[in-house]
Amino acid sequence: MSKIYIAGKISGFENYKTEFEKAEKYLTSKGHICMNPAVLPEGFPYEAYIHICIAMINQCDSVYMLNNWKDSKGARFELEYAKVSGKEIKFL
Repeated sequence: MSKIYIAGKISGFENYKTEFEKAEKYLTSKGHICMNPAVLPEGFPYEAYIHICIAMINQCDSVYMLNNWKDSKGARFELEYAKVSGKEIKFL
């Protein structure tokens, strides 16, 4: 069973929770364990979320990029971090 981090646009995207939940349901139906940053509570600064998300990525085997990842500064950072960390990258 592989562990997958889900990356995509959150800030400024009204329906982000729905999109991340759909991806998580799909991936878990395939037998994966998911780290879903969309379940984190709101109210922390961007920098705090990036540190939390890096820790989540570190525990995963791969990163699953949602279609809107290019529109997100954080998701683009997560992609680059995953690459330099040797994680497998998967695109929706």
